[in-house]
Amino acid sequence: MRADLKRTMLEVCDRKIAAKGPSVGLSFYAFFANRNDDPERLMEAAEWWIRTHKLDHFEKATKIRALVAALGDEVQQP
Repeated sequence: MRADLKRTMLEVCDRKIAAKGPSVGLSFYAFFANRNDDPERLMEAAEWWIRTHKLDHFEKATKIRALVAALGDEVQQP
């Protein structure tokens, strides 16, 4: 996963958890604007979400945050 995507995912999860509490759910679309301006990045997130982790459409932000944080430094640089 690209470092910028990982960073965005962590920031969005943190924001959602702070605003709505630890039970808030989200989908991988939460990490993108309402228009498809970066299809490669969207597909990277979708593949990580669906193929790699076989997650449901909506998952708890705390779960997603933990999965992304566990990636550590094993991210691909753009």
